Amino acid sequence: MDTVADNHSPSSSSSSDVDGTPRGATSAVHRALQLIQSDDLDSKLQAAKEIRRLTKTSQRCRRLLADAVVPLVSMLRLDSPESHHESALLALLNLAVKDEKNKISIVEAGALEPVISFLHNENLNLQEYATAALLTLSASVNNRPIIGESGAIPLLVDILRHGSTQAKVDSVMALSNLSTHPENFTIILGTSPIPPIVNLLITCKKSSKTAEKCCSLIESLVGFDEGRTSLTAEDGGVLAVVEVLENGTLQAREHAVGALLTMCESDRCKYREPILKEGVIPGLLELTVQGTPKSQTKAQTLLRLLRDSPYPRSELQPDTLENIVCNIISQIDGDDQSSKAKKMLAEMVQVSMEQSLRHLQQRALVCTPTDLPISSSCTSEVSSK
Repeated sequence: MDTVADNHSPSSSSSSDVDGTPRGATSAVHRALQLIQSDDLDSKLQAAKEIRRLTKTSQRCRRLLADAVVPLVSMLRLDSPESHHESALLALLNLAVKDEKNKISIVEAGALEPVISFLHNENLNLQEYATAALLTLSASVNNRPIIGESGAIPLLVDILRHGSTQAKVDSVMALSNLSTHPENFTIILGTSPIPPIVNLLITCKKSSKTAEKCCSLIESLVGFDEGRTSLTAEDGGVLAVVEVLENGTLQAREHAVGALLTMCESDRCKYREPILKEGVIPGLLELTVQGTPKSQTKAQTLLRLLRDSPYPRSELQPDTLENIVCNIISQIDGDDQSSKAKKMLAEMVQVSMEQSLRHLQQRALVCTPTDLPISSSCTSEVSSK
């Protein structure tokens, strides 16, 4: 909560964002707005630093300082030291955080042109700040088509290839935001983004938000032949996705299994072996009982596609998940993988039985005699997970 907003209680004077009182904050805001309008570069620099400080944690100050957007964007265009550009950019970043109106105003004020030019800059700090700015601005759905049209996407992919670690992380997050706009996704696909995304995915923690965004992009990209071909051609590409399937967040695991399922559904004969050889079975088994509802369904579907049977399911006996997995396990090369998969299958069956038992007990507790027809049971319809 923003403590400055509480200006009705006498006690609020002892706790606020700036100078100890809401009145002090308002005074500082007015002074910053005056300085940022000055023709003196040093005054502008001082104002930018003060705006950054005031807006670091205060949503109220972000609103009060909305009029600083245009002069701050003008600072980005000035032929001035890079330190001035950095300060202006950081002030704009703080103004945009959690403020949709400021995000839109910054883009409307023409910030994209100078920000994009900073992506080329040899100053790594300025490059990082520019990438972070595009990430923040792309959080606004309204800004996404405009950012895509500005030419930022190929440069963000370049940052993903050659930037600093932080810039790469911010770049993949920004690309994930931008990819939700169809025209932007087409541009992303045309930049051959899979190799740098995979490189980042390999090096990052698989349970991180970064891995989640990488897999989100990969899931979308493998919906196209060039994306699938690129992922399997990339050393460690499929393995990295499998590792996220095993160790990622619930959402990341959903993206990972979705990516592998998309590949297998597009061409089972081509992608079955590359997926199987990376040891995907244990992770899929776990996902069938511990994933999100979508993950569970996708994992079960993928397990059926991975079995060694050329016949459609309708031509076979009714499958159980155990039968499908046993069929796959019997063809896995290597004792370690096979043993691990068998152990996971046993654990999966145990968990499934325990879940079914709990479900039966819960239904028994809520059932009353009036709920039941004569000679019927409240546990007659129990679906296995």
